[in-house]
Amino acid sequence: MNLGLWLSRQAQVNPTRPALFLGRDQIADYGAFHDQATRVAGWLLAQGVQPGDRVGLCLKNCPDYLIAQFAVWYAGAAVVAINSKLHGREVAYILENAGAELCFTSPGLTEAIQETDVPVRCMDVTGRAYRAALAHDPVDAPATRAPDDLAWLFYTSGTTGKPKGVMITHRMLVAMSLTYSTDVDTVSDKDAVLYAAPMSHGAGIYNMLHVLAGARHVCPVSGGFDEAEIFDLARHFDRVQMFAAPTMVKRMTDVAKATGEVGTGLRTIVYAGGPMYLADIVDATAHFGPIFVQIYGQGECPMGVTALSRHDVSDRTHPRWQQRLASVGRAQSTVEVQIGDENGNPVPIGEHGEIMVRGDVVMPGYWQNPKATHKTLVDGWLMTGDMGFLDGDGYLTMQDRSKDLIISGGSNVYPREVEEVLLTHPLVTEVSVVGRPHTDWGEEVVAFVVGEATTDVLDQLCVENIARFKRPKEYVFVQELPKNNYGKVLKTELRTQLAEGT
Repeated sequence: MNLGLWLSRQAQVNPTRPALFLGRDQIADYGAFHDQATRVAGWLLAQGVQPGDRVGLCLKNCPDYLIAQFAVWYAGAAVVAINSKLHGREVAYILENAGAELCFTSPGLTEAIQETDVPVRCMDVTGRAYRAALAHDPVDAPATRAPDDLAWLFYTSGTTGKPKGVMITHRMLVAMSLTYSTDVDTVSDKDAVLYAAPMSHGAGIYNMLHVLAGARHVCPVSGGFDEAEIFDLARHFDRVQMFAAPTMVKRMTDVAKATGEVGTGLRTIVYAGGPMYLADIVDATAHFGPIFVQIYGQGECPMGVTALSRHDVSDRTHPRWQQRLASVGRAQSTVEVQIGDENGNPVPIGEHGEIMVRGDVVMPGYWQNPKATHKTLVDGWLMTGDMGFLDGDGYLTMQDRSKDLIISGGSNVYPREVEEVLLTHPLVTEVSVVGRPHTDWGEEVVAFVVGEATTDVLDQLCVENIARFKRPKEYVFVQELPKNNYGKVLKTELRTQLAEGT
């Protein structure tokens, strides 16, 4: 089925129900939301977009993000959701790899894309052309799509240095959305979902279920994360649900304690996207109360591996409550989770190994990348690359992440991407990038460099090629990098050097 049907049906039954908000201001009810999506879909078809084509969404958080998303689905095409924080060259690579010839953008982002050589037509959602699209003749109904047709192409940075496109189907998103109701939280038309984290990622991919339920969709005027703004909107709308990275939860707690906020109106905060330290979630729950739920997922299994319930996060009576709170919860309803050895064979309960997942939320593969697909999907199982163990009650504890992944402020940074940029400088002989613990961001990027380049030169190189959150916060210049007998750089030793200040 086409996920656009969920909006179409909601508009049929409840056309005057409030739908889209920018801050406190209502932008559209469900009838207008649907009408605008049908008109933009008609415009897309008039531009030559065909069912199965890919259309980019590189937008800051705004109501038009949802209008454009459902318009793409109404036209039978697939969304290519792109983090608006990425560098223009990174965005251009994704659009080119996806074969997308059209991209919806926000002010300032169009220019960044057009500075590249990729021939992509950009549609600024604040511009005259977009207003004309909103007045176009509408489509009659969402295009017919099969459950396994592509709905969402999500690019996750890969260890090979180039992003890989995760193929997310309509079936996957239906399973993920309905599982939210059973394993994460209930949703009704009395609720409001607040988009304070990027809509291209975890915050936005939950929007379909809230459309199905007829909830209100609120985009902050700031377009992003601002603690005071979140508390104000929560008080105004009440029954607010939101997705937040662990660093966001910590910042909200710190600000609330400093200003006397108690989180009035916040009903549920779903947190994921990085390590949540035990002391931080204990502190947050003590201040805000039982409003937190944790999920664990990957782009390859969006939001859908495990969930730690509201009860488990807030319970302090169970004899093992600390161990459970340090876990990422139990398998969600539509997947199986097991721990495998180096060959993918199941290991006993309590034994450490690679986390493996299979089920209807797992991707069918990477976009035009059979080699990576074959390596990641083995006998029907998704090999996550994350390590952990299961206890006797089914709670999954992650002991460490994929070996080299850096998570800074909830955003993934793969060292290879940064290393490849730095190695383009002729005065850089070798480089190795690792993460260093940071109290606010979880981790920060540090580059060990062999060569004669300077910090200022390397900084400028990164400014020209990669997003701000991926840029090294420090360059450590060394004579040589530690290596094993096979010539492989020992990143563990580099992390130890950072920890010991040597």
